[in-house]
Amino acid sequence: MTITEIGKKAKEITGIIGILGSEKKDEGLKSAAACLLEGKGEILAANERDVEKALKSGMKAGLIDRLKLTSERIGAMADGLLSVAALEDPVGEVLSMKQRPNGLIIGQKRVPMGVVGIIYEARPNVTADAFGLCFKSGNAVILKGGSDALESNIAIVKWLRAGLLRAGLPEDSIQLITDTDREVTRQFMCLREYVDVLIPRGGAGLIKAVVDNSTIPVIETGTGNCHIFVDESADFNMALDIIFNAKTQRIGVCNACESLVVHKSIAPEFLPLLKERLSLKSVEIRADEEACSLVPGFVLATEEDWGQEYLDYIVSLKLAGSVDEAISHINRYSTGHSEAIITSDYANSQKFLNEIDAAAVYVNASTRFTDGYEFGFGAEIGISTQKLHARGPMGLKELTTTKYIIFGNGQIRP
Repeated sequence: MTITEIGKKAKEITGIIGILGSEKKDEGLKSAAACLLEGKGEILAANERDVEKALKSGMKAGLIDRLKLTSERIGAMADGLLSVAALEDPVGEVLSMKQRPNGLIIGQKRVPMGVVGIIYEARPNVTADAFGLCFKSGNAVILKGGSDALESNIAIVKWLRAGLLRAGLPEDSIQLITDTDREVTRQFMCLREYVDVLIPRGGAGLIKAVVDNSTIPVIETGTGNCHIFVDESADFNMALDIIFNAKTQRIGVCNACESLVVHKSIAPEFLPLLKERLSLKSVEIRADEEACSLVPGFVLATEEDWGQEYLDYIVSLKLAGSVDEAISHINRYSTGHSEAIITSDYANSQKFLNEIDAAAVYVNASTRFTDGYEFGFGAEIGISTQKLHARGPMGLKELTTTKYIIFGNGQIRP
C-alpha cells in the first residue's frame, strides 16, 4: 500500500470514529487491551528479534532499555489503554457559550484533530499509547516507528487492530507504515492533504528532521536535558534520593536527570556524598573545574557536556554561587523539558518556579514524574516542549481542537 493510500484511508475513517460515542470508543479500547495480552507471546518473540539485532549493531544501553519489552511492560501497555478508556472523553465538550447583543449565541466545542501522524524511534510502547489516546479523542492515527522496532510494532499493531475488529470498529483507525525507506518517511512528512498534525517522538536528530522538512503542522516534542539544582538550604538526604531516582531509575527516558547544579556553599560537604551515592550505579560525574578540585574521581566537563542528553550513566555537574546563577545556567542549556530545585527556602522555590523556562518545573521532587500516566492522563502522546497549542505531557485534550458553534433565530448582518 502506498503512503497516499494510507493517508486516504485514514481521512475516510475520521468520518466514522470522529462521531463515535464515548461508550463505543471505550469498548474498542478495552477490546484492544485484551487482545494485547492475548498476543503477548507473539509480541515478545518479535521484540526479542528486534533486541537481538540492536545488540549486534551496538545500540547504547539506554536505547536498548527503551526498545525492550517484557511481560510486565506489555501488561502496562494494556493497563494504559484501560486507563484511557476510564478517562472523561473531551470530544463534544462545550468550553463556553455567550449571547451577543444581536441575540446570537456563540460557543466553542471540542472536536477531534482528524488524522494524527506520529514518527518515533525504537519505543514500541509508544505504539499502544498513541493508538489509545488518538482513538479516544476521535482521531485516526498513522504511525511510522523506527526500523529498530519494526517487528515489535507490526505485532503490536496486528493485535490492536484485532481488538478493534472484535469490537465491530474500523481497524484502519490505526495504520502502521512498515516501509523503512527514508523516501517514504519524507513523503509522509509532506502528506498535508490527508494528515492534520504530525508529532515526532525521539532524539534531537529525528525531531529536527521533522520540523525542518514537514509541510504538515508539527507539535514538537523535545529532548530532555533535565536539571536538578541543589540549593544551599536543601535537605541532603532528600536531594540524594531525588537525584539517584531521577538519574538512575531509567537512563533511557527523556525525563531522566542529565545535569546537576549545586550551590557552592554546600559543595565541600555535599559533593562527596553525591559521588558515593551515584557510585552505586557507576555514574560518571563530569564536573566543572572547581567541583573537580573538591572531589577526586570527577571528570572535567567540556562545554558540550552542559547541553548533553546522555541517555547513559553520566551526569554533568556545575557549581553556582546563587539561585540566580543556577537559573541563568539552566535556562541557557535547558531543552525546555523538566527542571527541579531541591530547597527549604520558600522564596527561592517561588523564584525558580517563576523564572525557569520549561514545560514542567518541580520543587523537591524527581523530574521522572513528567509523564502522562503520572499526571493523570492515562498515557501521553509525547512531552511537548514548544509553546503553541500544547506544552508538557500531551493527553486527550491536547489531541483535540475547537470549532465555534453559533445559534441564531433569523439574524442577518446589517
